Amino acid sequence: MERVKNAALGILLALFAAALVCFPAESAAAARQGLSLCLQTVLPSLFPFFVLSSLCVACGMGDALAHTLEPLMRPLFGLSGAGAAALALGLVGGYPVGARTAAELYRTGRLYRDEAERLLGFCNNCGPGFILGVCGSAVFCDMRAGLLLALIHAAAAILTGFLLRRSKVKCLPPAHTSAAAQAKSLAAAFPSVVRDSFSAVWSVCGFVVLFAVLLQFVTLLLPARAASAAWYPALLGLVELTNGVAALPSGRVGFTLCAAMLGWGGLSVHAQTLSVLEETDLSPRWYFLGKIMQAALSAPLALIGSRWLF
Repeated sequence: MERVKNAALGILLALFAAALVCFPAESAAAARQGLSLCLQTVLPSLFPFFVLSSLCVACGMGDALAHTLEPLMRPLFGLSGAGAAALALGLVGGYPVGARTAAELYRTGRLYRDEAERLLGFCNNCGPGFILGVCGSAVFCDMRAGLLLALIHAAAAILTGFLLRRSKVKCLPPAHTSAAAQAKSLAAAFPSVVRDSFSAVWSVCGFVVLFAVLLQFVTLLLPARAASAAWYPALLGLVELTNGVAALPSGRVGFTLCAAMLGWGGLSVHAQTLSVLEETDLSPRWYFLGKIMQAALSAPLALIGSRWLF
């Protein structure tokens, strides 16, 4: 099995190298477009939330939220209240803030491994700025569509978390005794948090640029008539969310596909998420299962909700 994986990886790398040689101008243009997206959108939108999420964990602010929301997290999701910070920041900050917060909570001992892995299945979500600004205003030209998509996205995430729950919940000790779990002062935590957050954002930007080039190759290899096919936006959204959403039609079908794409996130988002998990031993299996479930739940919810719009 390992030999098959290595052979497949080798073939993919060879094809990628051949595409770079055959389409140098197109790959350079796609890379520039990806860098522009990073500087204009990714860095300004993600960096503040990366800093905020890290400060919440490092300074112990998430512990107060955990205590408050403990009665809600346990019956709904079968998790301790510490996971509330990842869920809240994931819904507000966008990909991959929720996953990074869950990883930080696990690294500092506030979540057990199985809790953190199940939390990854529903805490990593698209931010309201993208849903309202890009999906609502730019694609469907209707702010009501953006608001409804945001509600559907949040509802699908919560339903996914409920379906992934387990009846037994591990209880953390009453006090965090490890050095990593000790709350720090803002002055002590701030310099390292800013440095680490900036490094993490640029790691995310690297994947944005890479997948911009890959998506360019995909579109170049497809026949010209593919751009008008019904499956074309779904293919783009499978790989990269922004391009997939931008190619959608504005009717009920497009609205339903948009909700499913937001739930799935795209391979680019998944690569970004895996990059923030690489310093932990958390398995991504619950994450991928959760994204599939969230996309599957979002589609029927959007189909029902679209009756009020189209």
